[in-house]
Amino acid sequence: MIFPRTPRSVRRSLCALAALGAAGAAGLAYSALVEPRMFRVRRHRLALLPPGSEPLRILHVSDLHLAQNQEFRSRFVRSLADLAPDLVINTGDNFGGDTLPLVLEAWDPLLDIPGVFVLGSNDVWGPTRKNPASYLRRRTSYGAHRAKDPTLPTAELTAAFEARGWMQLDNRTATLTVNGTTLAFAGLGDAHMDADRITDAHPSFPGTPPSDATVRIGVTHAPYSRTLEAFAVAGAQLVLAGHTHGGQIRVPFWGAPVTNCDMDRTRARGLFPYRRMRVHVSAGLGYSPYTPVRFACPPEVTLLTLVEAPH
Repeated sequence: MIFPRTPRSVRRSLCALAALGAAGAAGLAYSALVEPRMFRVRRHRLALLPPGSEPLRILHVSDLHLAQNQEFRSRFVRSLADLAPDLVINTGDNFGGDTLPLVLEAWDPLLDIPGVFVLGSNDVWGPTRKNPASYLRRRTSYGAHRAKDPTLPTAELTAAFEARGWMQLDNRTATLTVNGTTLAFAGLGDAHMDADRITDAHPSFPGTPPSDATVRIGVTHAPYSRTLEAFAVAGAQLVLAGHTHGGQIRVPFWGAPVTNCDMDRTRARGLFPYRRMRVHVSAGLGYSPYTPVRFACPPEVTLLTLVEAPH
């Protein structure tokens, strides 16, 4: 039996499909194997300090999500001590599973530096398998887990950080003097799991009304609009958060399709104004083990240098 020759148009279509499949496979390999190792240190200068103050270097790290067999990420975190920050702010989601020893090993060099921290939902409950398409829906909370017992060593992580001198800020306040400047902190729990406790009395900053020698910093894990509004009302000058992963998979020249909270997608990462304060949302370092890719959104930490404000 003699088969007719394949028409040229069909051959072209088959070639196009093959090329598309190859491009998709290459993109998947890049997003899973290459970009997650392309660490960035982003840098910003903020004029917030009183006249005569020494510059203050704040290292903001978020969403480590450290799992087994991720020594490459642990090694990068340990290397951050070489940046010589004056203060470390950790905005949560340290675990990528039950990996307490690995997390503490990664953080170890930075725990000798003054620091503050809050917890994220992935510091309380381990990751669960989800349909990745579910992240395309606008989500307002993860509060259904509030009644469940923790599945991760949350208390042990907190105790280990505090034993080295770091201060927990979940629904708490604190003050810290660094390089001669007094920093007043107000923290909120993770709004993604409805752990934020916004009341008439909180958030508020210790020592109010603030003196000229105080910088007021709000710290939380997820930058929900209600938390940013609460910090703005309290008089924060700077707010730090994470959670969004910068969108994790971004569309080149367009940005993040989602933020996994109620924040506008154009604010999925970076430094931006909000009311009379500045907000920094970190794109973070990791990902859930069930969505182990990053595309057009390299893992990052940020070094914020506070300098004198204009007279």
